[in-house]
Amino acid sequence: MKFIRGPLVWLYALLILVPVLVVVESSFKSLSDLYHNPLLPSKNLTIGPYSTLLSQEPISQYFLNSFEVTAISLVMVLIFGSMISYAILRLPKIPAFILYGIFSIGMMIPTQVNMIPVYLELSHFNMVDTLYGLILVETAFLLPIAVFIIGGFMRSLSKELIEAATVDGANEWHIFWKIAVPLSTPSIASTAIFGGVILWNDLLFPLLLIKSNANQTLPLALLSFTGQYQTNYPVIFAGVLLASIPLVVLYVFLQKYFIAGMTAGAVKG
Repeated sequence: MKFIRGPLVWLYALLILVPVLVVVESSFKSLSDLYHNPLLPSKNLTIGPYSTLLSQEPISQYFLNSFEVTAISLVMVLIFGSMISYAILRLPKIPAFILYGIFSIGMMIPTQVNMIPVYLELSHFNMVDTLYGLILVETAFLLPIAVFIIGGFMRSLSKELIEAATVDGANEWHIFWKIAVPLSTPSIASTAIFGGVILWNDLLFPLLLIKSNANQTLPLALLSFTGQYQTNYPVIFAGVLLASIPLVVLYVFLQKYFIAGMTAGAVKG
């Protein structure tokens, strides 16, 4: 089977890279060139789509809105997710099982089922079309996933180490910040990357809750480039590439912890 593994790896790499290269190359084409020659390389590459995107649209405001929603939501998810995971670790068996079950149910319910209740609840508090309303919703829906990832890792921590810290006089807050959180760094980093991708690319909740142009996030703004009769695909591709830069930077900085979090369970198994 070894002689098949190599070609399969190259085939898989091509399946991943070819669409990315097509998007990169298409972002430097004019609209007419893209329609006449959608897949093959063009001799008339241009930065026109990037100029249109940066000059005619308040793309910096959309970037700032997406960054604000993603950063604040992610910080809240990581803090609350770590605290809830530690509570599950330290609570007695039955309360811990109930608490973990509540967040597991929250992860199983499809997001679309909650769209109308979420909209009505935010309307009641005048939080529709506000970034802080969107931040609260994004945090609530990502928190069960954070508890699932971080909580699963924290349950593997050495109970003898925590009991030794308790015997030495450390309180729960000290054990949480000085022992549980540092030892759970790989799972927290994995949650940060996983949650960051979800939050940055989310279109469903901004489409439901944001109405004004000033509060649009980047994915919602890119959607506005699609028209009933004509869609400016080169500008959309240029926006997609610019939007992917923060995620690439986040992955590069947290790659070491992400791989450690992915392989921790395999090593223990």
